[in-house]
Amino acid sequence: MEQSLSIYNTLTRTKEIFEPLHAPYVGMYVCGPTVYGDPHLGHARPAITFDILFRYFKHIGYKVRYVRNITDVGHLVNDADEGEDKIEKKARLENLEPMEVVHYYENRYHKAMDALNVLPPSIEPHASGHIIEQIQIAKEILDNGYAYESEGSVYFDVGKYNTKYSYGKLSGRNIEDMLNTTRALEGQEEKRNSIDFALWKKASQEHIMRWPSPWGDGFPGWHLECTAMGKKYLGERFDIHGGGMDLIFPHHECEIAQCVASIGHEAVRYWMHNNMVTVNGQKMGKSLGNFINLEEFFSGTHPVLTQPYSPMTIRFFILQAHYRSTVDFSNEALQASEKGLARLMESYRNISRLEAKATVSTISVQELVQKSYEAMNDDLNTPIVISYLFEASRNINAALDGHIALTSGDIEELKQFFNVFFFELLGIRDDSKAQNASYDSFAKAVDLLLQIRMQAKQNKDWATSDKIRNELAAIGFEIKDTKDGFEWQLKSR
Repeated sequence: MEQSLSIYNTLTRTKEIFEPLHAPYVGMYVCGPTVYGDPHLGHARPAITFDILFRYFKHIGYKVRYVRNITDVGHLVNDADEGEDKIEKKARLENLEPMEVVHYYENRYHKAMDALNVLPPSIEPHASGHIIEQIQIAKEILDNGYAYESEGSVYFDVGKYNTKYSYGKLSGRNIEDMLNTTRALEGQEEKRNSIDFALWKKASQEHIMRWPSPWGDGFPGWHLECTAMGKKYLGERFDIHGGGMDLIFPHHECEIAQCVASIGHEAVRYWMHNNMVTVNGQKMGKSLGNFINLEEFFSGTHPVLTQPYSPMTIRFFILQAHYRSTVDFSNEALQASEKGLARLMESYRNISRLEAKATVSTISVQELVQKSYEAMNDDLNTPIVISYLFEASRNINAALDGHIALTSGDIEELKQFFNVFFFELLGIRDDSKAQNASYDSFAKAVDLLLQIRMQAKQNKDWATSDKIRNELAAIGFEIKDTKDGFEWQLKSR
């Protein structure tokens, strides 16, 4: 039952995959953030991707244990087991305790996730809270002969492991070539091979974050935390492990090796990876210095932004691309997402203005519902779901313009369609109502003003009629006179 890269590479129906396993329960582990800086768009994509999966599994009746970790120790400044711990480095620069750094940026991450309407996971463990479990796994790997101690550190022996198992099976890398061609790197003389990775690192005298172990004071390697916490909270076999595709190698490759070397078999049934957010074709991330903080998106304060973008615009922008496709940032793309989101939101509000004028349906909302479920089952194809929402929007607008007539059943089904797919599953929240809890009162006030304008027109008071229309237009309203009265909407950017 092992898959690589995508949960749905060969099987495209969610229920067909999971019902034979241990339905109605799904265990899901996703690599969360390393909390040493402000959350950016690159953090938003995996959070939103797996939020969609979490929402969908629950919607179709599964019980889900969703574990998303917080990396607060062991992630060094590069993947070659060199340099300072990223959080400790930040603490030194700012003269803080490492856990002050963790707490500060973790709070900011959670605030950003709340703004993006990302549901909290079932469990959110910290690496620093599971040192005992990580030491235990390192001991098991040593006892099984797939690791070695060197100068107070413990390294995974990739060469030894590869003689029996396949290191590189997830990423498709030829590890034998790497073992034969890699040269020893400066500062890594304690390793047998440069591609060996740390299970436990000896702490230098000045190292702040340190714990006692059978090998002396030190700290765990980055890759060990997910193996330990996945096993603790989801067991020795669980359904899904996910994260960004940049984690496939080395992080997830190392996780597979650690698991097999410690318990004798793989734990993960399906690996699922979202693609990257790019800027001019380059991955957005801290290491490249081209990232934009989410708060900068929300406030519009970053120099490359031409305007602020709401959290729901960011969420909608990400969902308009399939999770395994890259998303390339541009102001133009975000502005298009903003307009598209506004059109769908306006269509949903307009459902309440529809009147039943037919006894027989001329549209099939149920067909849109069925196709949307098929799209969700087919590798979480959110762009296709969005296209069906736009199709429903066109039907709503056509009914408002008198081009088609809807039954009362059609109107109720359209409302339910938006409630399920737009709000519940895609996780879109009506920010305008969140920002203005009295939206209905606001709409009634506009309606009242336009009714006064209609009365002025009937009285041939053209000055008053024109003044109301022109001043509403000046502050962002589009007014349309109809044979039955009027229609209005707020202009999108």
